[in-house]
Amino acid sequence: MIETHVEHAEPKDVWAAISAERQVLVIDVRTREEWTFVGLPSLPERRLALIEWQTYPSMAVADDFAERALGAIDAVGAEAVFFLCRSGVRSLHAALAVRAAAEEAGRDLRCVNVTGGFEGDPTPQGQRGQVNGWKAQGLPWRQS
Repeated sequence: MIETHVEHAEPKDVWAAISAERQVLVIDVRTREEWTFVGLPSLPERRLALIEWQTYPSMAVADDFAERALGAIDAVGAEAVFFLCRSGVRSLHAALAVRAAAEEAGRDLRCVNVTGGFEGDPTPQGQRGQVNGWKAQGLPWRQS
């Protein structure tokens, strides 16, 4: 019986791991629209993979997500993988799916959900990027 679990980390801890470890990958699971209009983490080369968990506008989960994620992980030889979305919910499901696929294949893969995600929780006024998450913690990011 497979007992799938993932770790959880704050965005600042992800940045520290990226700075200290060579075998780390961040998989941003948001939609193409979010990457384009909201922004992306600014990370060193080959430390960020963009793989949609769901595709806008249907928001159907990508059937091949785990397969594509494992391919990206293998391409850089990552031993630890951090999953990032807007607020930490989609990324948790994505991390669980990849962890389960890895376990099913007999692999031990460290999968970590980034709590607070890229934009974090909304303020009482409904604005994101100020309470928690990658942007609120002042980590490097860019917008196209």
